[in-house]
Amino acid sequence: MHPKAPAPSAVFKDDHMTHPPDISRPRCAELSQSSRVSHPAVSRRTVLGLASAVPLLLAGGCAPGADREGLRPDGSLRVATYITPGYVDVFPNLELFNSVVDAGIGDRTVDFFGSGALLNAEQLVPGMLRGVTDVGFQTSSYVSTSFPILGAAELPFVNDGFEQLSRALAPESEFSRLVNTQLRPKGIVNLGSVPFTLQWLYTVDRPVERPEDLRGLRIRAAGHVEGATVKALGAAPVSMSSGELYEALERGTIDGMVAYPGTVISRGLEDVLGYAVPGHFGGYSMDAYANVRWLEGTSGPVREALHEAAAEYVPNGIDLMLRVEEEESIPIIEESRIEILRLDEAQTDRFRDATASVVDWWRSTVGDDELADRALTYVKEA
Repeated sequence: MHPKAPAPSAVFKDDHMTHPPDISRPRCAELSQSSRVSHPAVSRRTVLGLASAVPLLLAGGCAPGADREGLRPDGSLRVATYITPGYVDVFPNLELFNSVVDAGIGDRTVDFFGSGALLNAEQLVPGMLRGVTDVGFQTSSYVSTSFPILGAAELPFVNDGFEQLSRALAPESEFSRLVNTQLRPKGIVNLGSVPFTLQWLYTVDRPVERPEDLRGLRIRAAGHVEGATVKALGAAPVSMSSGELYEALERGTIDGMVAYPGTVISRGLEDVLGYAVPGHFGGYSMDAYANVRWLEGTSGPVREALHEAAAEYVPNGIDLMLRVEEEESIPIIEESRIEILRLDEAQTDRFRDATASVVDWWRSTVGDDELADRALTYVKEA
């Protein structure tokens, strides 16, 4: 039994989601009307205002459904994400999902808000729980604090890598079914998950070939599991959005980061990073979530269209992720100023041993040892 890793000291951007919003009231479809042609950015104040309007609208007799299909008053199905088109290994797959839904229930049914135009990364799940959107694409790192069961797939060196994570996260896998038993009572359901390729470790000035090399460094981590990993390695975890990384690395606000190669390329970070250490320092996924109350109120054709969209979203997303990494991300990194430091088996074992305590820390966040052990087994044996 390894000693517990202390909880990360940094305050992560999804902390406010530790206690999910009250979802005891049904959604009112009229909450947030929008044009399908123009989707201007919506402020946090607007989102919270929409949420606070729910009891007043319900008191006025506003029904949660707009029509017999369960769609909104204008006949749309709303989908939102903060992901931008710059993520060429992710965004096209979101558009594929939307096109499959449209093909199933009618052209231009999907009202898609990308690039945080409706809800940013922090707002997406709370906003979906309050009916601001019906479906949301969200990175698992923003959700696993509120739903720590997801962290089983985010742990460092938890299994053999991307292919095994893909099997663990498959829609009908034992792990995915277990996850949804935990999510549904909280008001959301996972329709499908596409894993990102493995999280590498990057630094600006200091080469890292052993855990001790990280001592004293400030390393950006994307979520709480990753933050615990960074802390177990002797570094200080720092939270910030990917859009802030370039300036933070350039100015020395942080000394490095943990991220998958796609983040480096999409943000142009190959110009400011000095070293990259490929490894299984964590793993995240791009998940499609739906509001349970809304989903249960939709018609059979709508649910079938969503099922078909998810069935294409997952394998296509995996293929796209791997193709872009192999053909674009890795070649760009290799041709840049970044020196790639590949670990041998003995070096990898040292990092695995140094982060082993993160598992016990994660189990404590789940709060149910039997549940945590089941999840961990499903991920390890997928």
